[in-house]
Amino acid sequence: MTSARVEAASVTLGSTRALQGVSLGFCPGWTAIVGPNGAGKSTLLRVVAGLLLPATGQVWLGDSLLSTLSHRERATRVAWLAQHGEASGELTVRDVVRLGRLSRLGLFGAASHDDELRIDRAMADAECLPWQTRRLHELSGGERQRVYLARALAVDAPLLLLDEPTTHLDPPHQVALVRLLRRQVEAGVTVVSVLHDLSLAFLADHLVVMERGRVRAQGPSDDVEIHRQLTEVFSGAIRVRRFEERWIVVPHLEM
Repeated sequence: MTSARVEAASVTLGSTRALQGVSLGFCPGWTAIVGPNGAGKSTLLRVVAGLLLPATGQVWLGDSLLSTLSHRERATRVAWLAQHGEASGELTVRDVVRLGRLSRLGLFGAASHDDELRIDRAMADAECLPWQTRRLHELSGGERQRVYLARALAVDAPLLLLDEPTTHLDPPHQVALVRLLRRQVEAGVTVVSVLHDLSLAFLADHLVVMERGRVRAQGPSDDVEIHRQLTEVFSGAIRVRRFEERWIVVPHLEM
């Protein structure tokens, strides 16, 4: 079953054709969208999230057309982590994560005991529970990123969209993020992430390779055609190599 799909979506941003007739589906599991700068990766994710209306084409969430869903329906079915999180620096960590429950509670609804337990679990999963009373402005960039991730997890949506979730994260927390995404998939969540770190992207179940607003290739991360297309869109500056039980990406330095 396809969790979400895009049909012939086109987007123009200023004078740039950010997406050009993109059609693809996101199946259960973890999909990583990769490609060079300006490929349209973040634009595609924003279209799937319903944050950007395509000039042409449609977006489906399961059997529902995204444009027919109410804002609240979309907000409970899709969780979103932006590339650059925004929230007031005076809010506490717990206050920020609690915002993830707004789609279910409404602006004036009070969080129930079950809501607070979900908030606790989201903070524990993102490893920010111990400093839940700290203010956002007191945190480092990596700590803030973990808070924003917890806010997305608190939505408890079946589709989790992450735009550069490893921003500001050090290697141990990048590894922790990969493990967390795996647990989300095991729990039935469909995860779609934009990643610049190609070696981390190869840990995903599926890869989507983009270039100049188009999808060049899509398939399992161990597909040699995916490897070839990835090397081409990065102009031969990388090589995909097998290392022990997985694939990694290394720079190609020969002139």
